[in-house]
Amino acid sequence: QVQLVESGGGLVQAGGSLRLSCAVSGTISTIGAMGWYRQAPGKQRELVATITSGGSTNYADSVKGRFTISRDNAKNTVYLQMNSLKPEDTAVYYCNADATYYTGITWRRRADNWGQGTQVTVSS
Repeated sequence: QVQLVESGGGLVQAGGSLRLSCAVSGTISTIGAMGWYRQAPGKQRELVATITSGGSTNYADSVKGRFTISRDNAKNTVYLQMNSLKPEDTAVYYCNADATYYTGITWRRRADNWGQGTQVTVSS
């Protein structure tokens, strides 16, 4: 099985910064694309940023120029540096990883591996 554990959320004032981390663990063969998503109360989960295994990145328009996604392949960890935070960034942030892992019987690739989420609250 694969486990994703996020950390780094919290309460910050508008204009402040936070850095989220997500560590992927398990008997893993490869990790492809990784990403961050968020879900605000009453809204659907939306993409924030993704990064391929080769380092290519993609961002939602609402966070371009403020957020930076990165990864450490040796540590199976993805990061999200969030600067110039706004109240509208308030949400639960989830990480996602496309991983090939050993089930105990066979190797399996699964794209929808999710963490438990970490709360980010930006006060005005």
